Amino acid sequence: MQPDFLIDAHSKSYPLAAAPTQASNLAARGWNVLRDDLPYPLAVIRQSALAHNARWMQDYAARRQIQFAPHGKTTMSPQLFDLQLKGGAWGLTFATIFQLAVGVEAGARRAIIANQVVAPADLEGLDALLTRHADLRVWFLVDSISQLRCIEDWSRARNSARRFEVLIEVGIPGQRTGVRSHEEALALAQAIHASSSAQLGGIECYEGGLTQCDSAHDIPAVAELVRRVVEIAKACDAQGLLPDEAPILSAGGSAIFDLVVPLLQGAGLSRPFTGVLRSGCYITHDHGNYRRLLKLVEQREGVPDSLQAALEVWAMVQSVPEPGLALLTCGRRDISYDLEMPSVQRHAPRGSQEAQPAPAGWTISALNDQHAYLRFDPAQGTPAVGDRIALGISHPCTTFDKWRWIPVVDDAWNLVDAIETRF
Repeated sequence: MQPDFLIDAHSKSYPLAAAPTQASNLAARGWNVLRDDLPYPLAVIRQSALAHNARWMQDYAARRQIQFAPHGKTTMSPQLFDLQLKGGAWGLTFATIFQLAVGVEAGARRAIIANQVVAPADLEGLDALLTRHADLRVWFLVDSISQLRCIEDWSRARNSARRFEVLIEVGIPGQRTGVRSHEEALALAQAIHASSSAQLGGIECYEGGLTQCDSAHDIPAVAELVRRVVEIAKACDAQGLLPDEAPILSAGGSAIFDLVVPLLQGAGLSRPFTGVLRSGCYITHDHGNYRRLLKLVEQREGVPDSLQAALEVWAMVQSVPEPGLALLTCGRRDISYDLEMPSVQRHAPRGSQEAQPAPAGWTISALNDQHAYLRFDPAQGTPAVGDRIALGISHPCTTFDKWRWIPVVDDAWNLVDAIETRF
């Protein structure tokens, strides 16, 4: 996996006594997770699931005849950006100028910043990237005339002729950013059209805040958002406010990507649009929130299976101080806990190189900075000190940002490669 990078003991879970190595040489070390060759906790990505997810989502976009710009903030990994771009991604998505710079370094030449850019230092940074890379195109979100005035003030202060490419964000009342009404969107489009500092490239929305993991609710709620966005796009087009080349229509799509496909296919529009899906968490998927949501996608799409959980965090049982409680060497510094507690996926007894599914009743009840509380019924089996436990996650974004490197393993838990993260 490219690009290559150096790994050493400055990063947690790299063996302190081991010499540094390039990621490309990691497999030659012969390390195996269940031989305890590396310290715990240890986040790992299963190579087979990673490759499956990358292919599956790109194939899904191709079948629906839409473009795919995976959200880079999920992993912030140059190696995974490279995998996604070489796998056919139209571009990448980011939330900040800093993240964009990492993606550009990894080879991205089309990018959507799915966020408002306001600060002068950020506009300065974006201008520098665009100047440095003549083949780079970047669209960022605008949702108010006040934001547009900030961009224009920056241009006047720098005497800059740069016209930034922007997308109008259509928002949802009571939720995060985005224009709230048709009239507001049209007025903003007219102001952008008249501006010498910005040019309108299309319309964008983020539907994730509507999700309740209930198709009876989610389908009509997202359909209404899609209708609003399409009507705004039609009105902008009728007034000549959109570019001559195929304007962009874009939506998030990590959890309910099937429901935004009608928007991305330009439903009801009179000329070609470029539909761009921005799913990010798909690349490793998860064992909790996204897994539940994807089951509904599978039902709606009529497919028996789709994405696979690729990211796990292995920990060791360090203490069994009382019946029904074991403490693991993994805590808030190592694993996601923003949506729900980790789930117990696998159990490998001390000295064994075989991992078995963990008993169904084993659960994580709490996390400290460095400890996980594993609760269990002693009648179903008791974990012992030195046993290894694989924890599944809910929401991969906030596990990735806890690691500077993550080994990639084969199905026998041999280390075959690695990724770095650049948060």
